Amino acid sequence: MSTLGAYVVRRLLQSIPLVLFVMAINFVIIHAAPGDPITYLYGSSADVSAEQMQRLRQELGLTQPLYVQYALYLRQLARGDLGFSVINRKPVLDLILERIPATLVLMSAAFVFSVLVGGLWGVISAVKARTQIDYWVTIASLFGYSMPTFWLGLILILIFSLQLGWFPTMGMTTLGRERSGLAGLADVAHHLVLPTITLGMFYLAIYARLIRASMLEVLGQEFITTAWSKGLPANAVYYKHALRNALLPVITIAGLQIGFMFTGAVLTETIFAWPGMGGLTYQAILQRDYALLMGLFLMVSVCVILMNLATDLVYTFVDPRIRYTAS
Repeated sequence: MSTLGAYVVRRLLQSIPLVLFVMAINFVIIHAAPGDPITYLYGSSADVSAEQMQRLRQELGLTQPLYVQYALYLRQLARGDLGFSVINRKPVLDLILERIPATLVLMSAAFVFSVLVGGLWGVISAVKARTQIDYWVTIASLFGYSMPTFWLGLILILIFSLQLGWFPTMGMTTLGRERSGLAGLADVAHHLVLPTITLGMFYLAIYARLIRASMLEVLGQEFITTAWSKGLPANAVYYKHALRNALLPVITIAGLQIGFMFTGAVLTETIFAWPGMGGLTYQAILQRDYALLMGLFLMVSVCVILMNLATDLVYTFVDPRIRYTAS
């Protein structure tokens, strides 16, 4: 096995205790909240007595101590079973797999939007430092950074959907219109615009400020002065030398963004009725769907760990000086 392969295996093995610890914390927090799935299903029904509800809780194991419930959940998870959603009456894995594609589409679009536009803003702001362009980019970045996701989404709907009628207010596709091929892709892209801006704006502002600061720091170093003295074109100095060396902190934030973006996706998908995992998480919280919540949190935890590992590996391609060992 290569050194890099041994490093990846070691990191994955080290991640197992972390995942178990995160799952334990999530398990305690979820069960500490008032209510349970049985209360949600039958709490307002006059046809189900308190004795029947208690019997249902016993059948589902909800009356056992938390450590016993958690041990049973781990044993179930070891068999590859994420559990069964009592509320939706479907396996948790099936529910997650149904919603993952929509969330991946939204998060991918928001990620590309924030990286490309934020990176462009940051480079322009650094190259045009202390000019009017730099000031306007700074103001726009601070504006994007300070806006809450839910507020931005509602404002975009109010202006571009209700007032101007340019974009739909909700959903991933147009209801009642079955489209395929390019027409279907265009319909999804049309619905995707406002959720993408809403979810990506916060990170766009971070990238713009971060790249500006990194670029200005790199542009003041001696090797950039040497590049200028050699008569290299401005584009080569700015993009080949300065930008490449300024990318490491940006890669770090980009790796973390994938995990933390799921938090914003919960609000964004709820506001725009986007049929993804964010909306599913919101429903599971309201319904006290323990099994579904644990499955969703497990997926997010694993994604964060894998993205952190991927970020470390990308470092080796951006900066050849970085090497990892198996020890």
